[in-house]
Amino acid sequence: MNCSNDVANKAGCNCSYEPCPRKGHCCECVAYHRSMKELPACFFPDDVERSYDRSYRRFIQCHS
Repeated sequence: MNCSNDVANKAGCNCSYEPCPRKGHCCECVAYHRSMKELPACFFPDDVERSYDRSYRRFIQCHS
């Protein structure tokens, strides 16, 4: 799927998982993580994102 915001989205993406095929395709990324009961990398600070714990619980811990 082509995305007109691909370049801008990739510039703001802090996902450290290098082979990720969804970088720059935010709608695909959100749908994927939602199906896994997670949030995408961009919802977390860089240090937390690198832990790959993208659970709702971890999101709440980061923001409380």
